[in-house]
Amino acid sequence: MTPPTTLGDLKQTEWSEPRVHLRSVKEEMRHNLICMLEAGHEIFPGIVGYEETVVPHVINAVLARHNFILLGLRGQAKSRILRQLVTLLDEEIPILAGSEVNDNPFRPISKFGRQIVEEHGDRTPIEWIPRHRRYVEKLATPDVTIADMIGDVDPIKAARGGHLLSDELTIHYGLLPRSNRGIFAINELPDLAGKIQVGLFNIMQEGDVQIKGYPIRLALDVLLVFSANPEDYTARGKIITPLKDRVGSEILTHYPPSVEHGMEITQQEAWLERDGRALEIPDFIRELVERVAFEAREDKRIDRGSGVSQRLPISVLENVLSSAEQRSIVLKEKQVVPRVSDVYDALPAITGKIELEYEGELQGAERRAEGLRQRALRRLPQGILDGARPARRHRADGARSAEGPGHRGGGMRAGARGTGGASPHFPFGRAGLRALAFGAAAIRRARRHRDLVLSDAGHHRLTAVRLGRIQHRQARGRASGMDAGRQRVRGSCCTAGRAHPQGGGGARGAGPRARRAAGARARHLVARGVRRHGRAGLAAVRQRSRPRARDRGGDQPGRTAG
Repeated sequence: MTPPTTLGDLKQTEWSEPRVHLRSVKEEMRHNLICMLEAGHEIFPGIVGYEETVVPHVINAVLARHNFILLGLRGQAKSRILRQLVTLLDEEIPILAGSEVNDNPFRPISKFGRQIVEEHGDRTPIEWIPRHRRYVEKLATPDVTIADMIGDVDPIKAARGGHLLSDELTIHYGLLPRSNRGIFAINELPDLAGKIQVGLFNIMQEGDVQIKGYPIRLALDVLLVFSANPEDYTARGKIITPLKDRVGSEILTHYPPSVEHGMEITQQEAWLERDGRALEIPDFIRELVERVAFEAREDKRIDRGSGVSQRLPISVLENVLSSAEQRSIVLKEKQVVPRVSDVYDALPAITGKIELEYEGELQGAERRAEGLRQRALRRLPQGILDGARPARRHRADGARSAEGPGHRGGGMRAGARGTGGASPHFPFGRAGLRALAFGAAAIRRARRHRDLVLSDAGHHRLTAVRLGRIQHRQARGRASGMDAGRQRVRGSCCTAGRAHPQGGGGARGAGPRARRAAGARARHLVARGVRRHGRAGLAAVRQRSRPRARDRGGDQPGRTAG
């Protein structure tokens, strides 16, 4: 059906009814919202984590016909919620053709609209505008003027039309009058100058405004919505009290309440569709990336007032995928599969999105980012290694069965000593995981020695023994070699149950099986000490590691053992 093109044709439709053409934009949005709720439609698609908090408050504000403000830190989907308010408007509405302020054909508010209706009557031309043109958004900056927001006298219009400067036809309308019969959104409201805020609350309630000293009454029909950051109240500006008093609802936003919500948001917003090669992103990589943001929000060295935007994990995941893509191109692999080591290449996506406190500034952004990744990696097994602990196996006679290499009792543990304990979801042992969390140097050395291997199926493989050695070498590097050897030899003597030549108890009360195990462990440590220090150095270590007389458990000269 062809829409009406003149005012006479429009009067033959339902728009002639006062309940339709006289309703305000707030009533229009309220009616459409009620219809959507009754039909069970999703109100704000794509908004994750706000189902029980922010969205109900926004619905209440619309139903109450309130102007409202979204108050929250950066990266909390404030602007997205405001832009989705357009879905509550009608598909299209009629206006007078040529009107700058979207004049209602049945009730024009501008002098131009009143004159054209008086001159043409039912032959007045009608124009239909879609709902996306009824949404006007302005980012508040300190240089915004009253002319930008409300309007100013245009001398060129006055000269061309032969009008006086006091004539309403000489006005060049600003953004607020041009959003008549629609939604006007202002982002970062505290950055707006105080005199501009005065002009806003005057229009919000009184409906009149003065331009260049000439009183002009504009009965605007507009929904005013705002967004603001709590930090801005003290950092750059504030919202004046009369304006806050005229805002009906103040709605607080927040970051994702759980890692799962954050992963869903990141998956939705990140650019993951890469051309040319098949892509597979393991779930634990997604969780690791998301936990970096959660750790940053809890870090005391990062400014919590500024917040850590949800854009951080989005950018990190894109960088991780790009690192994996670069490797697959260089190595001519057919599949792009990110690894844990790729997270260490995403440093530029972290440092630019965190504001550091004084203590964090002393450490530097790169060191803070490194600490965030290590802490996120340490927390990762709590969620994905739950299925890596099989139940204990027992023999028919009730004795404990052999449980593989590295067993220390208590069943096969995930990633215990040796290469066992890897989970199908996270195929690293705990030894490899500790090496990964130890630092980027271990990862770079592991990659240089080809310890990270990608199988044909695209799954991650990590040689836990090699990475364990890397971690061990780094830990031993912090102390002198002789001190470390002395601790090992002393521990071997005590553990093996061997008494020093001058006395010492050891594990005499233990059973034969425990003594055999301790002796094997001691022989292994002694052999390692010989390889590391030589026999002469090991003898010197033994000499220094002998306990003093008052620390020995045996007899002392001149005293009788009690």
